[in-house]
Amino acid sequence: MQTEHFDVVINGGGMVGAALACGLTQQNFRVAVIERREPEPYEPSSLPDVRISAISRTSVALLEEIGAWSEVLARRCAPYRQLETWEWQSAKTEFSAALLNLPELGFMVENQVLQRVLWERMQALEVTLFAPAMLETMSYLPEQEKWAIALNQGTAITCSLLVGADGAHSQVRQGAGIGIQGWDYQQSCMLMSVECEKEPGDTTWQQFTPQGPRAFLPLYGHFASLVWYDTAARINHLKKLSPAQLDQEIAQHFPACVGQVKTLRSGAFPLTRRHATAYVKPGIALVGDAAHTINPLAGQGVNLGYRDVDALIDVLVAARRVNAPWWRLDTLKHYQRKRHVDNLVMQTGMDLFYFTFSNQHAPLEIIRNVGLMAAQRGGWLKRKALSYALGL
Repeated sequence: MQTEHFDVVINGGGMVGAALACGLTQQNFRVAVIERREPEPYEPSSLPDVRISAISRTSVALLEEIGAWSEVLARRCAPYRQLETWEWQSAKTEFSAALLNLPELGFMVENQVLQRVLWERMQALEVTLFAPAMLETMSYLPEQEKWAIALNQGTAITCSLLVGADGAHSQVRQGAGIGIQGWDYQQSCMLMSVECEKEPGDTTWQQFTPQGPRAFLPLYGHFASLVWYDTAARINHLKKLSPAQLDQEIAQHFPACVGQVKTLRSGAFPLTRRHATAYVKPGIALVGDAAHTINPLAGQGVNLGYRDVDALIDVLVAARRVNAPWWRLDTLKHYQRKRHVDNLVMQTGMDLFYFTFSNQHAPLEIIRNVGLMAAQRGGWLKRKALSYALGL
């Protein structure tokens, strides 16, 4: 029996891998996706997911191109039109959609909603889906310029390009022998889905405190998501509390503008930074968290992943258009050059912001708050920073 061959096999069918599969399939590549489990069916009456992504306008454009965004809008998401950040109330910086003459800065979307929409879009495009399945072995056949892949349920396939879209602990990255650089931050993050007494509006904000940032993400209806950064010990303590006890902690430690809330669901994770030493090898490409993880301070993780998807599709299509071997390392290095610097700049920028506001020395506290006041009056520089963050 002949082993089935694909142009591209993507390990990981989450938000980034599924978007890549849809985009490449629309460009007439033969694509297969390996995923451990199919996302749960969408249930309109379900409580909001604790995992929320702030989808930028550039990411919306990608989702529109692959035919997925209209279905996200038909289910549930929430536009946000203003972003505020402060440490001192007198030094608040505000970024609004009106600053760039946009209808909104982006949308808050539950990960479970976006994952399900993309899964259904892959099905509609007839992407070959191996699920539930896991990549068991991968070996490169240099004379044939392809990867031989064995799945845990016994299936054997080959491909010209194997893409790792399988998260921070990527099997593909490890199997290809690609190293990582990075560190663990000395903090963890807790996410809480809450029901607000009043409608949350269209402003997302972030307050810096000596213990770490507190953030508010408006969702649909009366729902919102709260983000609490603190020491690992403090977050572990919060994880053990009942929803009613968490409500009390929120009332004590979040600013009054949150209002009265009722905690519905919560989850927590440690903060880490990881960056692959290379994004590509012969017949290998990494996208999203497999290539880079970032401090979630500004919600840029999935948006950087979608910029990876855009760049990789562009490189592969351009190479195939001139009959170049799009799976070879020389071609794939164009993708790495396009994305490595941008991801590194965003990682470094978030780290500088994080460490600057984590330092409690009085002179630095004054300097950073003066900086926020200056940013509020920054005019052209303020618009430039917002445009870059949105990927415009």
